[in-house]
Amino acid sequence: MSKHRVVVLKIIAKQLTVAEASVEYGLSRRQLHRLLARYRDGGLDAVEPRSRRPKSNPAATAAAIRDRIIALRRQLTADGHDAGPVTIAWHLEQDGHRPPSTSTIRRVLHAEGLITPEPRKRPKSSFVRFEATQPNETWQSDFTHWRLADGTDVEILNWLDDHSRFLLSCTAHAPVTGDDVVTTFLAVVEEHGAPASTLTDNGRVYTARFGGGRNAFEYLLPLLGIRQKNGSPGHPQTQGKIERFHQTLKRFLTAQPAPRTVPQLQAQLDAFREHYNEHRPHRARDRTTPGLAYRATPKALPVGSREGHYRLRYDRVDKTGRITLRRAGRMHHLGIGTAHRGKRVLALIDETTVTITHLDTGEILATNLIDPTHGYWRNQQREPGRWPGSRQ
Repeated sequence: MSKHRVVVLKIIAKQLTVAEASVEYGLSRRQLHRLLARYRDGGLDAVEPRSRRPKSNPAATAAAIRDRIIALRRQLTADGHDAGPVTIAWHLEQDGHRPPSTSTIRRVLHAEGLITPEPRKRPKSSFVRFEATQPNETWQSDFTHWRLADGTDVEILNWLDDHSRFLLSCTAHAPVTGDDVVTTFLAVVEEHGAPASTLTDNGRVYTARFGGGRNAFEYLLPLLGIRQKNGSPGHPQTQGKIERFHQTLKRFLTAQPAPRTVPQLQAQLDAFREHYNEHRPHRARDRTTPGLAYRATPKALPVGSREGHYRLRYDRVDKTGRITLRRAGRMHHLGIGTAHRGKRVLALIDETTVTITHLDTGEILATNLIDPTHGYWRNQQREPGRWPGSRQ
């Protein structure tokens, strides 16, 4: 029985006067008279202590905002996207709302039972973090595994800008080869310009240095003035951003229907890339999307980068000693020489010249002057004479 009940009962039973009850129970006479009035109006239940919580709170989260927070959490989780308080706050802003603090959003999610407790993680202050200061200063690359509906193992090759976390490329292969690394890299260079450096692990598709040689990717980078960096063997933390990115990618893929073919998987990857770059705020970028962060700052350039416009083309010399090149809507044939047939080459095309380099040795195989009026361009390193396979 509460103290209020006891004192009221003793007063109405005339065991104590109000003055005596005030002294014995440490309550003011004014408070005792208030308790007696509440007793006369509502009986003993009315004298129980009442909550001092205000009946209204102007700072309380509006019901519409609470409902939207919960809906966003469920929708983003179902779609396989990040659904943390920072992301939810960003989406509220995009909807035209003034979002509450992330701690308030977290409390709403806790109250709704939408947060699963996790073990305590290593504090962020214990990490020594590196981040490039400009877009294109460093590109990280790695590949991860995924399975099609029939269990077929497929590898997903990614290129990620270190500064902005912008996903430059995300492609499916069965499996990833050295040619895939070179082809996707050159496609990204064509679209976004060449980086100052790359950072990868020591996989054979990136480096052959532990086998006593060099692969096509290792010959390509010096030709473009790009510095190659590789993490220490057995230390994936060096490529921590791309490793963490794989978790985000796989969470999205898990929420999608299992693809039956590589093209179906590629369609899912294309949708993910667009969402990740333009519609998902990144906590490491102060709630800025990777696309905005990538475009906000001038891009770094390779050391000794070429001035002016140029194109890159990865190809293989055919059995007649030529490669083909489309320019201004017309197909041209470049004579390299039958001695080089089957070789993997890089064509660097500027306004006047096409320079052909052997990607397995770095040797310049041909220099062809651009002549829009002719379908065949002669290798200027060959002595004048008959074109291989052509008629005199």
